[in-house]
Amino acid sequence: MSETMSETDAVHARPELLQVAETVARDKGIEQDEVLEAMEQAIQKAGRSKYGHEHDIRATIDRKSGEITLARYIEVAEEIENETTQTTLDQARKTKADAELGEFLIDPLPPIDFGRIAAQTAKQVIVQKVRDAERKRQYAEYKDRTGEVVNGLVKRVEFGNIIVDLGRAEALLRRDEAIPREHFNNGDRIRAYIVDVREELRGPQIFLSRTHPQFMAALFSQEVPEIYDGIIEIKSVARDPGSRAKIAVLSNDSSIDPVGPCIGMRGSRVQAVVGELQGEKIDIIQWSMDPATFIVNALAPAEVAKVVLDEENNKIEVVVPDEQLSLAIGRRGQNVRLASQLSGWDIDILTEAEESDRRQQEFISRSQMFVDALDVDEVIAHLLVTEGFSSIEQVAFVPVDDLVDIEGFDEDVADELRERARNYLEQRDQELAQRRTELGVSDEIAALEGITPSIMVAIGEGGVKTLDDLADLAGDELLEMLPANVIMTQTQANDIIMAARAHWFPDEETPATDETEDAVEEDEEAKE
Repeated sequence: MSETMSETDAVHARPELLQVAETVARDKGIEQDEVLEAMEQAIQKAGRSKYGHEHDIRATIDRKSGEITLARYIEVAEEIENETTQTTLDQARKTKADAELGEFLIDPLPPIDFGRIAAQTAKQVIVQKVRDAERKRQYAEYKDRTGEVVNGLVKRVEFGNIIVDLGRAEALLRRDEAIPREHFNNGDRIRAYIVDVREELRGPQIFLSRTHPQFMAALFSQEVPEIYDGIIEIKSVARDPGSRAKIAVLSNDSSIDPVGPCIGMRGSRVQAVVGELQGEKIDIIQWSMDPATFIVNALAPAEVAKVVLDEENNKIEVVVPDEQLSLAIGRRGQNVRLASQLSGWDIDILTEAEESDRRQQEFISRSQMFVDALDVDEVIAHLLVTEGFSSIEQVAFVPVDDLVDIEGFDEDVADELRERARNYLEQRDQELAQRRTELGVSDEIAALEGITPSIMVAIGEGGVKTLDDLADLAGDELLEMLPANVIMTQTQANDIIMAARAHWFPDEETPATDETEDAVEEDEEAKE
């Protein structure tokens, strides 16, 4: 290329330049015009080196003949800021009568003879510009392909990281994104999932993964025509790469079972995916809108006896037969962990014996609470617990009819129980208020929504006395201070803390719930 430019004549046609540009463009996969622009900049740079860098010297290559022209451009300006590149309108009209403000006077320059240094410099400019154009082309080609599965060849392996040749670009498969224990050699064919494409100073960086859950989903989409056609939908995927995975599928056609087509005849389809994932065992599960049903399916092959949902805390309690416990949990907790990832619920597994013991303990403790608070015998206390009453507040404020409906209770008994419950709560609140005052917990805290006398005493004993003390807490710290009989969610704790912080920002509105949680989470991370 440098030899071609060293013979450049500024006034003669040079069709070989166009041939060189065409060859480079074809090899690098970029536009021919981008190569010609790089050549123009190289010639331009050589021209400025010869005639002075202060001049506005431009080179153009005719796109049809390859003719090179070199000229000095002088702008016609109203105010002169640079005498070398600008001139006044009066001066311009001495050489061009119809000159106007804003246009350029073009002063042709004689051809330049490229010396060895100038030719080498020009070559470097062209190589750099072509490389930049190639990087832009690669980024433009791959920036919208995140989420695709691509095939490539292993170009080299560096410290466990694999450089993959995709044909028109290179990609990186980091060691932690490869399936454990799999090994690749130079020249091996590899299939992976594009997780990210970034435009960095050293060029576009294409990051691949073979451990991403969506890689498995994409493989199923390639192997199962019903998924590709949208008849079967993949709702969620959970993986322990190289070991085991679960995939939840839903059929949009009631006549088609979603699991069967994913398995294929004699397991051919699922085995094709298993083979690509180095023998990773895959459980294909039917998705359900009902969380309980879905989680029962997700824990397969274990059998589930009972589930109890706690939607407020996004937790689910699963009761399994004693002999099914190890199967439900899986080796090193793998089965329950994957089921939790698949469903998005926190899963707590108990055996029937453990659940029975816990229920019995709860029954005894609640019964004793009613005996102590309401001054009733154990029979009445047991009846209240059996009917689902779990707190004194429920007895105090439940409609009379709900108590009368309990076998053995009449209206007089119901009224008496409600009266005793309310007297107990009133006396308890008075004692708590007195204790709160002794602890020095401020009235400002008492005014916050969601703060009860029990909570004020608990945080007071924990050293929280003022609004600023409460505002300095993180959500987890507040929850740790509360006694076991006070039920509060993480969201409620975050809301209380942000309400306590409101006086720090008197001119701003209280943040929305999502922002509140984010702010508290950031605060907790900072404290850690």
